Amino acid sequence: MLEIHQFPCLSDNYGYLVHDPASGETTCIDTPDGEEYLRQAAAKGWQITQIWNTHWHPDHAGGNAAIKAATGCLVVGPAEVEKLGTAPDRVVSHGDAVMLGEWDAAVIDVGGHTLGHIAYHLPDAELAFVGDSVFALGCGRMFEGTPSQFWASLSRIKALPAATLLYCAHEYTASNARFALHADPDNAELAAYAAQIVAARADGRPTVPTSLARELATNPFLRADDSALQARWGGGDAEATFAALRAAKDTF
Repeated sequence: MLEIHQFPCLSDNYGYLVHDPASGETTCIDTPDGEEYLRQAAAKGWQITQIWNTHWHPDHAGGNAAIKAATGCLVVGPAEVEKLGTAPDRVVSHGDAVMLGEWDAAVIDVGGHTLGHIAYHLPDAELAFVGDSVFALGCGRMFEGTPSQFWASLSRIKALPAATLLYCAHEYTASNARFALHADPDNAELAAYAAQIVAARADGRPTVPTSLARELATNPFLRADDSALQARWGGGDAEATFAALRAAKDTF
């Protein structure tokens, strides 16, 4: 089985190292802090062989150069990563596949937070690394995309198997829960989930990863196609409701 090492980075990012014991390969999922990734890999006794970037923001690809200089690893990511000065060794986009040993990861277009944002879905491991496209009870701020693009991206995530674990890149869940309760106050499952989040954070425990099944039932941004949310937010369709929810969260 794959081994996933999750650790805090910067102020609220999570770092991920994914290790395949059979091949000895290890990939970084984004690189918010190159030196911390190198320390964490050394502590595990793992050799970094790849980097998989989800998008170009510095808290996701800013450590690429340091890690590559130290390890000679292969950098994989969307073309937009070149905005930070160096293009990935392998540019990937929707429909492509990447490998960690014998483990296959499908590249999914989840643009909206940035135009070229991608996610990596490993179906045999029942998990996906989704960067800033979707969070526990939230989604990324729409810096570059449009509501139509972002809703199409979230629809691709919604279509994954419900058992999929979503590894998102930030510990934003407590804040997201407060908005979700405002957006969807009659959702009993959401209320129970929010209470668990408060308890977890009070104990210093992470709220990530989260299951897609739980997010489908509680995350208002994934539920913009729900008739009750559409009625509450005046959206008439999923795209309009998503746009209203995202605009409301921006100023909440």
